[in-house]
Amino acid sequence: MKHRIVVLGAGYAGAFAAGNLARRLSPADTEITVVNAVPDFVERMRLHQLAIGQDLTFRKLTDVFAGTGVRLRLARVTGVDPERRTVAVTGEDGDGELAYDTLLYALGSSVAHHDVPGVAEYAFDVTGRSSALRLRERLAGLGEGATVLVVGEGLTGIETATEFAESRPDLSVALAARGELGAWLSPKARRHLRQAFDRFGITAHEHTRIEAVEPTRAIAADGRSVPADVTVWSAGFAVHPIAAASGLEVAETGQIAVDRTMRSVSHPDVYAAGDCAYAIGENGRPLPMSCASAGFTNMQATAAIIARLTGGEIPTVGLKYYGNHISLGRRDAIFQMVDAEVRSTSWFLGGRTAARLKSGVLKGAGWSIAHPTFGLPKRKRRLVTVPSRAGLRVAA
Repeated sequence: MKHRIVVLGAGYAGAFAAGNLARRLSPADTEITVVNAVPDFVERMRLHQLAIGQDLTFRKLTDVFAGTGVRLRLARVTGVDPERRTVAVTGEDGDGELAYDTLLYALGSSVAHHDVPGVAEYAFDVTGRSSALRLRERLAGLGEGATVLVVGEGLTGIETATEFAESRPDLSVALAARGELGAWLSPKARRHLRQAFDRFGITAHEHTRIEAVEPTRAIAADGRSVPADVTVWSAGFAVHPIAAASGLEVAETGQIAVDRTMRSVSHPDVYAAGDCAYAIGENGRPLPMSCASAGFTNMQATAAIIARLTGGEIPTVGLKYYGNHISLGRRDAIFQMVDAEVRSTSWFLGGRTAARLKSGVLKGAGWSIAHPTFGLPKRKRRLVTVPSRAGLRVAA
């Protein structure tokens, strides 16, 4: 009997992890299945480009996993039963159930509405391909002078506002920030950001907390009305409630509570990686939801799974957050280094060099996922033990 590994989600964390597991573990002992709702690998960090009308090429997951032995199940996860070690799914083939011996939960996150009235009904977002395409269609129908309001002063909000303003200078783009624009950046980086906003003609509504969204405007906490033919909501991320509903131990955020090896603290057969993992970094604080954190956590999770199954020593992958990389359109960017307390240092890189660096990071991430067999070892590692279906451990 083979050890059944099921990976939920084929985003940055899940797709890379599945390829890494297939690259390292012997197919004679393991069976790896990836469950994903869509047939393509979606580069989430580029969805604001898709929304504004740029043409992006999406890689088919069947092509990504071709020749790896990884099985792809196109379906949406509807539940997890960690006691029975099963996953409930629904898709074109109907409802079903997958059994696992080891589960890697990497379902990522979606936009957080924060229970703000009107967001679900009237706002758009760029956290998924379907939502980005919906926004793309709406933006394509806007005429000259139409107003677009981006709510949220984080990385996604800034990248979205600058991308839209650069690609569609005929639109009136604004961003609503709860505090000072770029307050978390170093003074020089903050000045660079403001110069970019001025260059693009983006209006920054600082110290503006949006408390309601309507079809043609947003309402701030102080009662002000902010015009918006389109409101793009980018005020944070939230994880799906599946993990909490399953009985897995979760943090207040709904993220799965894991130990240093990304293993669930309540169910040892479950690992988590990416935005859905509540992982503590080397500074003693939770890692932020980001592509960088997805990389650290998926490498640690796969290393731990491989080591435990093959009897090896579990390596320690660094869980240190180094900085924030923000695109400001296609030809400008900011890379802001942070210290051990995730506070911005005085060092930052801006301009075309930072933009080329960001482009290289995105291309590198996409390439590594699209080539999971690169560096394929000549001899894959065999399992020390394999599970019997009765739950007992027997020699491999």
